[in-house]
Amino acid sequence: MGAIALAVAALTGAVSLSGCGSSDAVAATAPVEIKPTTVVLVHGAWADGSSWSKVIPILQQRGLKVVAVQLARKSLADDAATVSRAIAAQSGQVVLVGHSYGGAVITESGNDAKVAALVYVSAFAPGDGQSINDITKPFPAGAWQKGLVVDSAGYLTLDAPTFAASFAPDVAEGDRNVLTSVQGPIFNHVLDDKVTAAAWKTKPSWWVYGDADIIIPGAFQQAEAAQIKAHVSAISGASHVALISHPAEVASSIMGAVSSVGGL
Repeated sequence: MGAIALAVAALTGAVSLSGCGSSDAVAATAPVEIKPTTVVLVHGAWADGSSWSKVIPILQQRGLKVVAVQLARKSLADDAATVSRAIAAQSGQVVLVGHSYGGAVITESGNDAKVAALVYVSAFAPGDGQSINDITKPFPAGAWQKGLVVDSAGYLTLDAPTFAASFAPDVAEGDRNVLTSVQGPIFNHVLDDKVTAAAWKTKPSWWVYGDADIIIPGAFQQAEAAQIKAHVSAISGASHVALISHPAEVASSIMGAVSSVGGL
């Protein structure tokens, strides 16, 4: 899809009459430039780029170019490098969106000059020198963590009952079964990888989450969003995968970020 074209200039005319004579004063608004914008979507753990499949068409229908990356989840640095390559490939500005673990990835890679805004979707947003484990350590482990399965190489997946009950409880059973089968493992030590310089310190941020999220509780996300001074939207009844169960609401938050930086 090509870059978004310039908006059509809207001209308005105003006529003023004075005494017996008349003078025409035509006031013209200056052309409003719409900045070519690409939305780069970053998935989380136990998912892949297809987790954005219901959000992508909504954004494309609004005229946006959309790129969904595929993360290896072997290290934060490697995943951030993957996102950085996707950013570099774009000709205009980028709105960077991260779900769950992807929030840490956009926090690390979002300092690129092309990145105009960040959108966190049910996510983690560590600060400088912090990992996901660092920011969650003060809190009790969620019951869902008992469903983690570690393979021989140290990669983590979720067992099927936990995936159904905690990760995607508001997704139709058939779709949930597919998501469970294709879930992408994450290397255990990635959760200890630290962000070097948090992009949210210098980039405007948005935050959207489901208030029924079991994986990252709403209160925790509210505290994160307040720390980074994000524009916050809560989706009533949505789980950790609001991008799948409530794509219109998630897309709306992304569109808000795009609009705020002149993308629409």
